[in-house]
Amino acid sequence: MDDQETWRIGPGPTTRSAQRREARRRQRRRWATGAVAALACLAVLVTYLGPAADPPGQDAGAPAGTPTPAGYPTGVAGLGDPAETGIAAPGLQPRERTPSPSAPPSPTVAPAASSPAAPTVSVSRAEVPAEVDLTGLGTRDWVHWGLNRPETLVRRSGGSGEIRDEGGRGARDRYDTNPELFGWRNGTPVPAVGATGTGVFVCGVGNGFTLAVTGSGEPRTVHLFAGLWMARGRLDVRLSTGGPTRTLRLEDPHTTHTTQFVIRFRAPQGEKLLIRWTVEGTFNSSCGNVNLQAAAVR
Repeated sequence: MDDQETWRIGPGPTTRSAQRREARRRQRRRWATGAVAALACLAVLVTYLGPAADPPGQDAGAPAGTPTPAGYPTGVAGLGDPAETGIAAPGLQPRERTPSPSAPPSPTVAPAASSPAAPTVSVSRAEVPAEVDLTGLGTRDWVHWGLNRPETLVRRSGGSGEIRDEGGRGARDRYDTNPELFGWRNGTPVPAVGATGTGVFVCGVGNGFTLAVTGSGEPRTVHLFAGLWMARGRLDVRLSTGGPTRTLRLEDPHTTHTTQFVIRFRAPQGEKLLIRWTVEGTFNSSCGNVNLQAAAVR
């Protein structure tokens, strides 16, 4: 047996140098095992955090909502971009959102068809001014009767022509003693008159004047200047479309009496307002009468 010193570790003999080599091998195995475990953990972490990583250029320490150089707002990790609407679902990229359920389409409401306004008519009385300016009153049309002769008719130049004289029963005559005066500045065939007290009249029960005003579908107001002498006059107003007749009466058994009839109406295009001013009764056997001076439409 030689003098070499022998050590026993475990079941078999070994030397100190062998023990050191064995220790180094074990240490390397532990390092390798630790490195593999660390790499595995890092891979899992990268896999988990990769989709929710901050956009390029974002400062991880900036508070949520702070604009970054790239123009993206900061957000809470794992919730994507807070500027987007909706809620992030697990496994989706930051800008992918769970589709919102689409709202049912709003029902389409067809506009209601506008129906034409119903025809209307009303009549009232008003005092006659001492001087009537037909140019200012008849902004659409005006007419004056009896300036020079019984058949003389002067009307607004360039007017609508809505007022129409449709005759009537009895012979017309002219007079120039009307208590109120009429003037105009835009007439034809007589361009201007400062003030005139002329008009026309018809004697006898049942006789009088028939006028018409053309409708346009819009509200219109007619001012009719009329009177009587020793008679009872009857004004009948109606629409050509039908409906009730509006009636007003004026009476003076002793002298001349004048008035302003104010007629408001609406008639469809092509229809008419029909006016009759007649002698209903007389208090003078020779010539109780009704008279007519002017009419204006605005």
